[in-house]
Amino acid sequence: MIKVENIYKSYGSLEVLKGINFDVKKSEIVSILGASGAGKTTLLQIIGTLLKPDKGSVLIENVNTIGLNEKDLAKFRNKHIGFVFQFHHLLPEFTAFENVCIPGYIAKTNKNDVHKRAIELLSALNIEARKDHKPNELSGGEKQRVAIARSLINNPSIILADEPSGNLDSKNAKDLYKIIFELRQDFEQTFIIVTHNEEHAKLTDRMFTIKDGVIG
Repeated sequence: MIKVENIYKSYGSLEVLKGINFDVKKSEIVSILGASGAGKTTLLQIIGTLLKPDKGSVLIENVNTIGLNEKDLAKFRNKHIGFVFQFHHLLPEFTAFENVCIPGYIAKTNKNDVHKRAIELLSALNIEARKDHKPNELSGGEKQRVAIARSLINNPSIILADEPSGNLDSKNAKDLYKIIFELRQDFEQTFIIVTHNEEHAKLTDRMFTIKDGVIG
């Protein structure tokens, strides 16, 4: 499903990633554990095709994403990859429902199909009753559920989550991981979750630890 081979990334003289290798199977939920500054977000951005490595390859469903041009890369990303961020990145002027629909509109999917899928996801995440509320009217846990629904709207095969529980209290964090496992069961998505929280990382199928630019 995902194969990361010999990934290097530097910023000037600072080596952030120093030869990263690992693979993830279809419908697997894995975590990448590391302290702040260990390079885990940089690695996630490379896997998500948002950042190019200096060296190495990322194969997603047998496609070497490093070799794609910007136009093909954008299409591939929109179709295959969903993102969930620590700070949600919901657009404040739009409702929860509208935020979820946006990637579907970008993909030029039939509007009725996008709306139907958005309601299905909000319902699955137990937040349909809040669909007409704007982000400033939602709790942290509700915002994160909306962000997860948005990441799933185009039926991507992979969800990349960067510290998704970082802004949540312990109860909401555990609920979030429970939701992730339920989504895997319902929709067969593959999840890569970056976190600095070892307790949360241990909840996943497998845990990788990144330190000094390498995975141990």
